[in-house]
Amino acid sequence: MTQTHQHLLTYMQTLGLLPPDQLYGLLFHDVQMQPVFTDSKTFADCFPRHSPEEILSHYEIEKCHEGFQLIDFIRTNFDIPVKAGKDFTGNPELATADHLHQMWDVLTFDAQPNSSLLPVPNRYIVPGGRFREFYYWDSYFTLLGLRVSGNTDLIRCIVDNCAFMIDFFGHVPNGNRNYYLSRSQPPCFALMLRLLTDIDGFDVLTKYLPHLQKEYVYWMDGHYRLDEAEPAFRRVVRLPDGTILNRYWDDNSAPRPESYREDVELAHEGAPYGIFPQDLYRHIRAACESGWDFSSRWCADPDKLVTIHTTDILPVDLNCLLYFLEKMLAIAYSRSPMSEATERFQRIAEERRQAICNYFWDEKRGFFMDYDAKAGQPTSTWSLAGLYPLLFGIATDEQARRVHEHICRDFLKTGGLVTTLHQSGQQWDSPNGWAPLQWIAHQGLLRYGYTETAAEIRKRWLALNDKVFKETGKMMEKYNVIDPDVPAGGGEYPNQDGFGWTNGVYLCLQTNDQLVEGADVVFEENTR
Repeated sequence: MTQTHQHLLTYMQTLGLLPPDQLYGLLFHDVQMQPVFTDSKTFADCFPRHSPEEILSHYEIEKCHEGFQLIDFIRTNFDIPVKAGKDFTGNPELATADHLHQMWDVLTFDAQPNSSLLPVPNRYIVPGGRFREFYYWDSYFTLLGLRVSGNTDLIRCIVDNCAFMIDFFGHVPNGNRNYYLSRSQPPCFALMLRLLTDIDGFDVLTKYLPHLQKEYVYWMDGHYRLDEAEPAFRRVVRLPDGTILNRYWDDNSAPRPESYREDVELAHEGAPYGIFPQDLYRHIRAACESGWDFSSRWCADPDKLVTIHTTDILPVDLNCLLYFLEKMLAIAYSRSPMSEATERFQRIAEERRQAICNYFWDEKRGFFMDYDAKAGQPTSTWSLAGLYPLLFGIATDEQARRVHEHICRDFLKTGGLVTTLHQSGQQWDSPNGWAPLQWIAHQGLLRYGYTETAAEIRKRWLALNDKVFKETGKMMEKYNVIDPDVPAGGGEYPNQDGFGWTNGVYLCLQTNDQLVEGADVVFEENTR
């Protein structure tokens, strides 16, 4: 346990924010391992009807009684949550966009404090299904659709919620549950602000400058202490030439409360490989911070999740997002009384841009790959994360041309773009496609002039969304883009419907086939 995590744990204890695995101890373990619920997240989200102390006292007594049934005990002592949007039935006779405009009200929540839900000051959009809380990177793609729907007040609410959490916790957690506090998700707050500038003007950058800076400090924590003896700390890694880049991380190394049974069982699988449970849990949690939970991107053996080693890997998408955060900080400082910091962040952003081209561009493959810092070489997993350098204008024209060739030849399928080229059974691999990655690829290719390919991605993805909606009345978390007649699968839970970021990307792409104004992330002429 890191010192930072210990401080946070003490803070949570003071506020009564202990995550449910620590709050309920043996009871939590027993519920998850029987299992009482098919989805481990269910009990993590349950609302207690009595104090934890009272519930645990009753459990110690009643579990010894003849005929004791744990499920009955849980139903007596907890309110069991229902799926978000459970009672809403879509009308497949509607145009998809009309259905989605109605769905915003269904997926809009106010956080009421309970055993694990963290309150925020404003309304927010939940993804739907088992996801009954705000999620960080989901929310940016949701904002794209809210803008199309004209819900600018809700956009401001969500941005303010992120700022509130940065103020309170030092970062935007994975989601507003106390069991998510030890990690974040892909840092999209700067992208949210860029979108908001098109609504409220660039003065918002001055307003939220302290939050941009504080989030940057979170991701760069400890960079100043790195040297040859200590080349990595939390989310920063120093390479042999002195370059500092970022990785995903989690400050905890225990089973995830929301996937407790799955993690414990996976740790048992790791024993023959000599994998220590705490190391495995850390890698699993770090992959959750990436949002890609799970994918062959993170595994030494792409077909065995137990070989996951996320914290060894420098992800191309994360470092592109931090490049953009540095660019936004430079612009925000240039508009503030502290303009002397502008040049520093311009220099830092340029250094990261060069490092991205040096370390993530694989000349032999002609594609941007993740980099294994431990092995000192690119990873072998082809993934749509390689489109982020195009989205942010980092790639050269020649690099973009070669990436475009691979997209057309390898990634473009019947229903859009496949996430990776490997079929591992994990949900962030083939044959699945995900809305945010369709949007990132679409925008990145448009930025480099590949308008026909971008239009084809848009057409195929929207057609697949329309097809499934007409058949089911639902928008899904993910889709099978190789065989649109087969539902998407893989992962730890069934495909969820709702669905926040799918709705947002659909509305954004359906409205036009151009660079989205709020997503125009290049502020000056690119010197490619």
